[in-house]
Amino acid sequence: MSEQPPYLRIADELRQRIAEHVWEPGDRLPSRAQIGQECGVGENVVRRAQELLISQGVLEGRAGSGTYVAEPRERVRVVRSSAREQPSGSPFRQDMKALRRQADWESRTDAKVPAPAEIATRLGIAEGEPCVRTTYEFLADGKPVQLSTSWEPYAVTGGSLVVLPEGGPHAGAGVVNRMAEIGVTISHAVEQPEPRHTTAEEASLLGIQKAALVTHIRRTYYSDDGRPVETADIVVPAAHCEIVYEIPISR
Repeated sequence: MSEQPPYLRIADELRQRIAEHVWEPGDRLPSRAQIGQECGVGENVVRRAQELLISQGVLEGRAGSGTYVAEPRERVRVVRSSAREQPSGSPFRQDMKALRRQADWESRTDAKVPAPAEIATRLGIAEGEPCVRTTYEFLADGKPVQLSTSWEPYAVTGGSLVVLPEGGPHAGAGVVNRMAEIGVTISHAVEQPEPRHTTAEEASLLGIQKAALVTHIRRTYYSDDGRPVETADIVVPAAHCEIVYEIPISR
């Protein structure tokens, strides 16, 4: 039987100390050098152990401050389903209402941004064509749980009341409802989820350790004539969110 990698052994040791209340939620851990000296390993081994526990929600990293025992935090259940699209408003708000969480988000929209190559391919347009780009930070009870960057071809919404996803009379209504206001019927969406490690910017926005595990969802909405009308990159931290897909069954 192969020997357990050192970082897994250290992760078990740290987890055990937390279970035995040597460290309580909110406590700052000793330095990596100190933990390494106590456990007979190098700082890189301790770093890998801490990153594993951060990705599991046991620890949390705070930029410029150190590593702390995470406060108990119930995982947020994020449902991906056509049933999420309600005339009453945002799908995210519907998700959080079901969980009795306060939903909110911060956003920034930039109009007429040239489409990068990958986004152009996903939208079926030429590279460099103008798009409306909106970045979101979604919050549950004031804590960040999801990031999203949305792209819509300016040719679809330009000059209409829904050109700004978070502005005008239909602000925050969601893609399906907004597009319906300009006569575009969304027939379906395609989502491609995959695990990866977070970037430094994403980690800072989500309040998690750099390189922690996230689920990256590439989503594209299609109109009833098969045209892509919006695509987005959604980032969900694995330690804090549970993603569930509901698949409707036709009878």
